[in-house]
Amino acid sequence: MTERYVWDLQEVDETQLAVVGGKGAHLGGLSRIEGIRVPGGFCVTTDAFQRIMAEAPSLDHRLDQLSRLNPDDREAIRTLSAEIRRTIEEIAIPGDLAAAITRALAQLGEQAACAVRSSATAEDLPTASFAGQQDTYLNVVGPTAILQHVSRCWASLFTERAVTYRQRNGIDHRTVHMAVVVQRMVFPHAAGILFTADPVTGNRKVATVDAGFGLGEALVSGLVNPDVFKVRHGEVVAKAIAAKQRAVHALPTGGTQEVAIDPQRQEQPALTDAQAVRLVRLGRRIEAHFGRPQDIEWCLVDGGFQIVQSRPITTLFPIPETGDQENHVYVSVGHGQMMTDPMKPLGLSMWQLTAMVPMHTAGGRLFVDVTRRLASPASRAGLLDVIGRGDPLIRDALETVLDRDDFVPSLPDAGPGGPPAGGASAPIETDPAIVTELIERSQVSIAALERDVRTKTGPALFDFLLEAFEEHKRVLSDPLSMQAIMAGMEATWWLNDTLREWLDEKNAADTLTLSAPDNVTSEMGLALLDVADVIRPHSEVVAFLQGVEDEGFLDELAKLTGGTEARDAIEAYLDRYGMRCVGEIDITRPRWRERPTTLVPVILDNVRNFEPGAAERRFEQGRQKAQKKEQDVLSRLRALPDGDRKADEAKRMIDRVRTFIGYREYPKYGIVSRYFLYKQALLEEAERLVQAGVLPEKEDIFYLTFQELHDVVRSHQVDGRLIQQRKDAFRSYHALTPPRVLTSDGEAVTGAYRRDDVPAGALIGLPVSAGTVEGRARVILDIAEADLEAGDILVTTFTDPSWSPLFVGIAGLVTEVGGQMTHGAVIAREYGLPAVVGVEQATRLIRDGQRIRVHGTDGYVEILP
Repeated sequence: MTERYVWDLQEVDETQLAVVGGKGAHLGGLSRIEGIRVPGGFCVTTDAFQRIMAEAPSLDHRLDQLSRLNPDDREAIRTLSAEIRRTIEEIAIPGDLAAAITRALAQLGEQAACAVRSSATAEDLPTASFAGQQDTYLNVVGPTAILQHVSRCWASLFTERAVTYRQRNGIDHRTVHMAVVVQRMVFPHAAGILFTADPVTGNRKVATVDAGFGLGEALVSGLVNPDVFKVRHGEVVAKAIAAKQRAVHALPTGGTQEVAIDPQRQEQPALTDAQAVRLVRLGRRIEAHFGRPQDIEWCLVDGGFQIVQSRPITTLFPIPETGDQENHVYVSVGHGQMMTDPMKPLGLSMWQLTAMVPMHTAGGRLFVDVTRRLASPASRAGLLDVIGRGDPLIRDALETVLDRDDFVPSLPDAGPGGPPAGGASAPIETDPAIVTELIERSQVSIAALERDVRTKTGPALFDFLLEAFEEHKRVLSDPLSMQAIMAGMEATWWLNDTLREWLDEKNAADTLTLSAPDNVTSEMGLALLDVADVIRPHSEVVAFLQGVEDEGFLDELAKLTGGTEARDAIEAYLDRYGMRCVGEIDITRPRWRERPTTLVPVILDNVRNFEPGAAERRFEQGRQKAQKKEQDVLSRLRALPDGDRKADEAKRMIDRVRTFIGYREYPKYGIVSRYFLYKQALLEEAERLVQAGVLPEKEDIFYLTFQELHDVVRSHQVDGRLIQQRKDAFRSYHALTPPRVLTSDGEAVTGAYRRDDVPAGALIGLPVSAGTVEGRARVILDIAEADLEAGDILVTTFTDPSWSPLFVGIAGLVTEVGGQMTHGAVIAREYGLPAVVGVEQATRLIRDGQRIRVHGTDGYVEILP
């Protein structure tokens, strides 16, 4: 039976993760790579751990208790996990198990100094590194000490941080087992960490070597600053040599100690350039073996490198797959669509199938490849201009990439780069009938989809939907629709640029567009105020809504006094806007119609914070403000030289912006209306698959692409493992921050605001809606958690149209993502809210409840004392 408990490192590889844990499996794999030296040793398997756990029946009950604890209840986790660790450490290791470990130790030399290291089955995985979660013991000498430290490693599966990490990542404690690696100790001249991709920028072509004297623990524990070498294409391209005052050395009797380094040696590099390059070459070999960038612990012993650990770097944003070796530059779709959360596979594939340009996926997000557009000077200028007006950070990031030597190839202007980024901007008349006609066209097309999609099931549904996607794209690319959108945007830009030049007035268009007609998104926010007006007089309904948790609450309403009117008002609202939700570009997200409880807190805020008739008053006040602003601007222009001509031009543009700017929001409304119809049809299909026993639950279809789902419907067979892998991957994508710009080298380029007109300490962003406001910051990441008072300033990551019902009750807006023409900016201007968007890390730098001042005209936010 002894083989079950102990395996030599040479016998194992990555396929035996369940037996020897992540660290053991990786070390076994490493030892098989040609030219890679790994200190000899053995693994105490997970069978040994399970046997030990079975020795103490009380552990079962404690694990049950542990799994029921809230991850935030740190005190309870600390107490219970300490009890579990103590119990494990006190279990006597059975004789046959102890003998197996001692026999393996004799092979290394009974009194050999060893490193004893935890190796859990859920660590060093591609999606969760668990780095630093369990324990390592260095320079352990003699069988008694080794056995004691093996017990400690088993117990370290239940350190407070390991337990909390698993609970936050939804990992069941019982499914994770602990193996232990015992390795011959090496006493290095220098040691450190090699990242085969730059861990800061993500660049896969740049390796980073951190090095210090003595054992690597000095670096890992933060005792000293390392020397840092950056290596690209076989040469050191940058280095920083640190003053290394201390090192960690092994003691002859066991254990380690800190020692001071000779002053003459402190400034010496721990590695030569040639050694750093040689180490990176070994790292590239290891990376090729494991198929992904690695975080590698190394030791320099007698002039040669030994590798003591390698794990995947899990913080890197993945790179879109292209199948070629060319350079590519990608721009994030999510930053333009105000939705930077990861999307599920069905959501990604549906957006790809209905988008106007090809899109690539990576890390659960969508990207557009702009390399060809950047390569030709003519299309480059157009792209940078349009992108720069929308999001200066993306423009700056693209310019940073263009400044690099030859990363983007140069093509002649006639290259196949497609039309300039501005789209169709041929002039159209300033005629409100155009907008009316466009809205009618969209409604007719959606009504036809709703009528026809109901008659289709099975494979025929998918054939029908592929045709529907073509109609979807036809409506989106309607030249008249494109002209109307561009007319509104170009008039905005003209007014802002020209009135700044003529009158020295910033962002004049913000006031001139207040309460513009035909804006379906701003109407949605005002319509919810009307719903609150119906509910407010009925105290029984208000009290009932305060306790609502069940999605079936609308049926219950009818039993209350005033409940029928309340239900009818909410139902009518859902009929018009129920297809919307946060993150609505992902078809898999629950819509308001599917989860009406989402709207309840906003309705209750409106009941509490507003007087009856607020919607009409708000709209009328905005209209009058815009009218007054128009009169003011025109009279000031007439007083200038050549004033009548200037006033006439401005008047023409004001009429134009008010005619077309509201329509800017309509195409998205049309897209989302269609999406809900597609989704309902696909969920009905999923229900049939569940009834037929093909799928365990309906929502599993969200983890398949549209084409994969089509295949499942045809074949009535599904790969359950694929769905589980996709669920795990989707969970891991939440930890990744999508970059605005990503290169095929893996470099995430963030861009910067090049501005010096901002007070020290202020947070810089993009001014999108004029005015200055001071108030309490409410940092809200989930619309359902909103609890706003009048005068509050909303601070969040992004706002898509579904957030606009909150806009009626706030005094200002700050977001991390957004541009001049994204939905949040358009609606903030409609409602006259000072707003600054594109403020990097706003939700972390601003604390909930802090007082802040939002400078919507100048584009910055001050945190007040």
